[in-house]
Amino acid sequence: MNTRQKLEIIQKMLGLTQTKLADRFGVSFAAFNSWWTGKSEPRAKAQTAIDELYLEVTGQKVIPADQLIGKKHAIEKKSGEHKNVLQEILNNPDIRDQFILKLTYHSNSIEGSTLTESDTAAVIFDNTALPNKSLTEQLEAKNHQTALNHLFDHILKKEKIDENLILKLHGILMNGIRPDAGSYRNHGVRITGVNLTTANHMSVRKLTGEVLTRAAEKTKDIVGLSAQVHAKFEQIHPFSDGNGRIGRLLMNAMLLKANIAPAIIHQEQKQLYYTYLYNAQAKEDYSQLEDFFCEAIMEGLTILERVDKR
Repeated sequence: MNTRQKLEIIQKMLGLTQTKLADRFGVSFAAFNSWWTGKSEPRAKAQTAIDELYLEVTGQKVIPADQLIGKKHAIEKKSGEHKNVLQEILNNPDIRDQFILKLTYHSNSIEGSTLTESDTAAVIFDNTALPNKSLTEQLEAKNHQTALNHLFDHILKKEKIDENLILKLHGILMNGIRPDAGSYRNHGVRITGVNLTTANHMSVRKLTGEVLTRAAEKTKDIVGLSAQVHAKFEQIHPFSDGNGRIGRLLMNAMLLKANIAPAIIHQEQKQLYYTYLYNAQAKEDYSQLEDFFCEAIMEGLTILERVDKR
């Protein structure tokens, strides 16, 4: 495989423009474009960086245990500087609105919504009706906002992460969209694009209950537990629709309960996210997904701490 082919795969998996990729490799756009067109070859250091990133985005990179432990410790340390992460979010409207916007926009976009971030903000904060966008997509945005607010209230009251919460969140998320909102599926489903067996619908309630029992466990490794719970929940696929969004809400419920900032999974990272999720499900190798979640949590911490990344 040549450099151009590797760069094309990297670009697709990361959802970055060529300019952003050039920045990622620390070179000018002209130099990057020269690699892209085959007019020149990267120097040894740049080629190594390309090869390593290619292995990472295709799910072939081995995540060193000490590197992952270091990231988890960094998250614990930064989170420990905040007495009550959720209360801090709710006490600061600007931070709360940023989390609601980012989580709603990216989670819905991962599932195919065409609303832009500014569209989403107009719908959820200004109650604007967008004539050029589908009513369903706009309702999905409002519903996700309502689901997040319910989740925040639930965790603030120190209530359990259990079946009642998951069914309630699904009922809110799919309200006015599906007739089976708030109910488990009663038919078989397949996960598009992967060779992965989902649960028989007769076993959905039992298996989901087992996963939720795990989600409520006390642990010193909340990132590791949330990755395992998320992978299993998505493989069970308990609902007819909305599994990804509910799964991410569940993950963030676990994080908030452990006083960790919500994880922001960007829609541009959709393919990367799916690759790591599949490796966790098919190979029971959670290291890549855990590493990915660490980066997503650090993104959440930048919102919590009002860090301007521009």
